This record gives sequence, structure tokens and C-alpha cells, in this order.
Amino acid sequence: MVDTRGSNAGTERRIDRIDTSPRFTDADAIRLNNLFRGSDTRDMLRTVIRDGLAGDLAVVSSFGAESAVLLHLVAEIDPALPVLFLDTGKHFDETLAYRDTLVERLGLTGLRVLTPDADVLAAKDDKGLRWSWDPDGCCEIRKVLPLARAMAGFDGSITGRKGFQSRTRAGLPRFEIDHADGEGRLKINPLASWTQDQLDAWFTAHDLPRHPLVARGYPSIGCAPCTSKVAPGEDPRSGRWKGWDKTECGIHVPGQNDDDGNLPPGYDPAF
Repeated sequence: MVDTRGSNAGTERRIDRIDTSPRFTDADAIRLNNLFRGSDTRDMLRTVIRDGLAGDLAVVSSFGAESAVLLHLVAEIDPALPVLFLDTGKHFDETLAYRDTLVERLGLTGLRVLTPDADVLAAKDDKGLRWSWDPDGCCEIRKVLPLARAMAGFDGSITGRKGFQSRTRAGLPRFEIDHADGEGRLKINPLASWTQDQLDAWFTAHDLPRHPLVARGYPSIGCAPCTSKVAPGEDPRSGRWKGWDKTECGIHVPGQNDDDGNLPPGYDPAF
């Protein structure tokens, strides 16, 4: 009797499996924080971008008060790196002009302007006043959802967040995991430990243009309806969503809004 059990051994079909594991884990973030502890910001960014340690990356920039510093650092390494800008339809005109100035000045060729979905706007913010009664919902529509769609093609993002900006950002690490959607994207904060003095010195040393609203008392700049001037001694971000229990737009924390699309009972806008 001939034993044929081994005749198909080399042709057995392998089971196809879809890898659903996250791109990166908290352990990866810890490893990268340890690897680059004490290293120069420029050197760290150069290694991460050029060596692909974080996969396909995009810069997420508001083109706000200190955005020029991060964008200048990135432009030195790869001016074609994608730069994602959320055009919410509520920005100061000065911000849009500043964006165009920086893009030209720094030679950034990867700018991608993200806009809210027109159908979602029509259904949930047709009058454009949602910011006045539901700022979380407004940010969800105009920032969180458009960015989530754009980030689907990337493994990580580079942000301009700084630890000194507010108490909620104190202790911000250089590398962390974005847990918003379970995809395990890496979030890189190159300026996490920078001080205001360091930022100011970089502006001066490299003759970078300032956002025109900074000189008018706006050290942190978001959408016009939700950005106020800041008094001396206050957190730089204290002018954002003044009067609301809100410190972030939602692109850096999981969404929390009650997205039912309805006005609150008795709502009557006073403007």
C-alpha cells in the first residue's frame, strides 16, 4: 500500500487572515519616547520622517498662532509631506490669509484642505449656528469627521500641541497613540516640551511671519465664533470656547457630543 499522505503536503491551502491589529500600540509609543528621550527635535523629526518609523505621516495644522514653527521644521525635512488643514467655514479671514502666506513662504507642496460634508451640514447645521448651543457637535461636523476621513490613508499624524498651553496638556508626550477609533495610529507631538520662549526664539532666528491676530491678544486661534482674547496671566488656550466646559475641539480626544442634530428645548438665538 502506497502512503500518499505527504503527496499534498506542499500544496495545502493556507488560510487567509485579515490583519485587524492596530498599527501601533502603547508599547510602541513608550519605546519611541525612550528612544528619542533627550534628542534634538529636528533630529527626531528627521529620523521619524525619513526612516519611516511611523509609517505614512501627515501634519495636522490649524495655521494658528505658533504653527509656523512646526511647519518650518517639517519643510526643512520634506516640504512635500501632506499638511491637513480643516477649513471649517468659521475661520478668521486672517487665518486663511496666513495659511496661504506660510504655504508659499515655506514651499509646502502637500497642503490638503479638508471641508465638512455638505449633506451633513445641511442636515445638522443648516443655519450655521450650532457652535452657539452645541460646540462639541459643531466641532464633530466641521473638524472630527472630515479629519477622520482624511486620516484613513495614514498611519500617524504630526501635531503642533505644546504642554504649556493649558493644564489639560501638561505632561504631553512626544509620542502617543490615538485611541479615537481603535486603528492605533501614532500621534507625534514634536513641540510637546517647548516653552513659549523657545517658540519665540525660533520665530526670530528664522524670520518667520506671525499670525496677525497674536498681536491683538489671541495667543491661541481657532474658529472665529469660539475664540476670544486672553487676559495676561491666563492659559494661552483659555480664550477657546470661553464660558463652556470644553478645552479641545475633539480631534485629539474621542468624540463626546450628543449628535442628535436637534436644537435644545426653548433655544432662541440672541443674535
